[in-house]
Amino acid sequence: MPDQNEMNGKLAFALVLALQVSVCLCEVPEPDKELVEKYEAMKSVFYKRLMNAYSKVQAAVGPMTESLGQGQGQAAKDYIEELQGNPKFLSAVKIGSGLAQEAAPLVDKARMAGLGLYGHYVRPHVGTYLDEAITSIKVYLDKVLPAED
Repeated sequence: MPDQNEMNGKLAFALVLALQVSVCLCEVPEPDKELVEKYEAMKSVFYKRLMNAYSKVQAAVGPMTESLGQGQGQAAKDYIEELQGNPKFLSAVKIGSGLAQEAAPLVDKARMAGLGLYGHYVRPHVGTYLDEAITSIKVYLDKVLPAED
């Protein structure tokens, strides 16, 4: 049976090893500036595509909603107005917007950590293939869902 000093030594060694592993896991590499700029550009184009699609859908659906019967349209307007005056709904909106504001820095930090991990571990292996795939997909997206009219 091992003596007390040997057990304490093994426990100390295991503790130091566990701390070293946890410190190594916490050190996330910083993403390259070029990768961040490329990501931000793609995100911007993606949002432009979504906004353009939304405006097209809104333009197509607008005349149809106006032609709906007054009863249905008026009932929907009344319900929305009632919701906007409801204190529970207003407090839920305030809580949701507050949570979104509080979570924004965490989301940015997680995004940068993800980009750093991708740039350090994944990009050297699949970066060129992914870039080629995105470039080929952009051709079809420009036809189906353009960023600008």
